[in-house]
Amino acid sequence: MNLKRHLTIYAALLTALVVPACFAQNLEPAPGLKAPAKPVDPSLVEVSDVPGLPRVLLIGDSISMGYTLDVRAKLKGLANVHHPAENCGPTERGLARLDKWLGTNRWDVIHFNFGLHDLKYLDDKGNYVEPDKGKQVAPPEVYRKNLREIALRLQKTGAKLIFATTTPVPPGTLGRIAGDERPYNKVAMEVMKQLGIPVDDLGGYVEAQQLKLPPRPASELPPKGKHAESRPREIQLPFNVHFTPDGYEQLTALVVASIEKELPPAAGK
Repeated sequence: MNLKRHLTIYAALLTALVVPACFAQNLEPAPGLKAPAKPVDPSLVEVSDVPGLPRVLLIGDSISMGYTLDVRAKLKGLANVHHPAENCGPTERGLARLDKWLGTNRWDVIHFNFGLHDLKYLDDKGNYVEPDKGKQVAPPEVYRKNLREIALRLQKTGAKLIFATTTPVPPGTLGRIAGDERPYNKVAMEVMKQLGIPVDDLGGYVEAQQLKLPPRPASELPPKGKHAESRPREIQLPFNVHFTPDGYEQLTALVVASIEKELPPAAGK
């Protein structure tokens, strides 16, 4: 075998060994190579409809993403359950992308929420910061205006609508003020009452459950980038807006119950 062929084989072996190691360590890939794609959250993967079943759309942020798969499983055989292929974020994003999320097919039920991303504080670069170092994305009155516009647009679809109240912001949550969900939920409840839209009070339910537990002292706040361990019966993560597996299971039950009330019968039944 000539020298040129030896070098070619050696180069190929080197690439096969080094490139995967580079990606595994999250290092910058070699020039001309693409970085591996970030895994897509399973809740955002598009699913095919089962013909004849009602179509349900879940619009919301990462909290909704946390219960989407379980809601879909609970409603298997009763409804086709979809979620937009992204975190729906604040109402500003909702106004900009709602038509894309709705698409051209008919929806029978739309369960929607905005709030946690409207009340958060960001700096000029879009990073989560302490409230005194940033600006709130959408103060309550801006939220009111945006949410009303979104609800009016959703009403034009002819779908049965359900608004889910925003779940609590615990103390110590970066970029948000504990309890800020309350004025936002007050605004949302007023808008939904005016428009005759039913409410799934997820926020009220979670608050009631968490109030049964002693508050977490600030001394238990974990170092940056870490999570505090949950205590028994705690359904929301400490110092965090997200939930424990049991918490998501309880949210799922509420969401499913609210949707089932509005589902039309499947075709042929």
